[in-house]
Amino acid sequence: MLRVEHISKTFNPGTVNEKTALDNLSLHLAPGDFASIIGSNGAGKSTLLNAVAGSFTVDSGSITLGGEDVTFVPNHRRSRVIGRLFQDPLRGTAPSLTIEENLALAYLRSSEGTAPLSRIRKKDKALFAERLKLLGMGLEDRMRQPVGLLSGGQRQALTLLMATLVTPKLLLLDEHTAALDPATAEKVLELTRSIVAENHITCLMVTHNMRQALELGSRTLMMSQGRIVLDVSGDERAGMTVDDLLARFKADTGKDLDNDRILLSE
Repeated sequence: MLRVEHISKTFNPGTVNEKTALDNLSLHLAPGDFASIIGSNGAGKSTLLNAVAGSFTVDSGSITLGGEDVTFVPNHRRSRVIGRLFQDPLRGTAPSLTIEENLALAYLRSSEGTAPLSRIRKKDKALFAERLKLLGMGLEDRMRQPVGLLSGGQRQALTLLMATLVTPKLLLLDEHTAALDPATAEKVLELTRSIVAENHITCLMVTHNMRQALELGSRTLMMSQGRIVLDVSGDERAGMTVDDLLARFKADTGKDLDNDRILLSE
């Protein structure tokens, strides 16, 4: 499904601010794979997601999605087949538009429709209400309410629904629960697990929580200095503890993981 082959990216080359963010990185995801990525700040986690989404062009290497080479395909075209959630719940929705209108925008973008928002069909409204009901937040009864009036957790759940309303080829989650309170974060994570599993969505998730990285999905990746230094799955991953993960990181990189945000998340 996703093939990232030997990609590299250096920002501000030839200046005092030169930074190699991705260093000859390769990653293959099969259809239905759900991989969690963890690593220190500056390891390249979000940069990898940005590269896959088309936020910038990589310096070298290639990115293939669903058999199509998208290395030079612009972000707006990739967004038709790639769903994405960010850490900030304010991103991904239009606050002045209603819940119904936001869902319509997501539906039209993903399905390449051209009907104006003022002509949302009755069957589309029924579909939106049906999907909203699955969130268990009562939003199906508030479809005419502006999104700006929703809580952070409600907006993030809505964004997740928008990103998967038409099943994407790939779902990118960039610490999408980090800004939420623990109870709401757990609710959004459970929704994520359910929606991804039910729709067999290929997913790449960045998290700072090592427990989540081991429990969610089918693979755990660790990044350091723009490279994937650990990739575990199957029985090896099933029996792994957070301490095991830290020990493997030290064995493979020769140093301790020193990011307080990650360590304190446990």
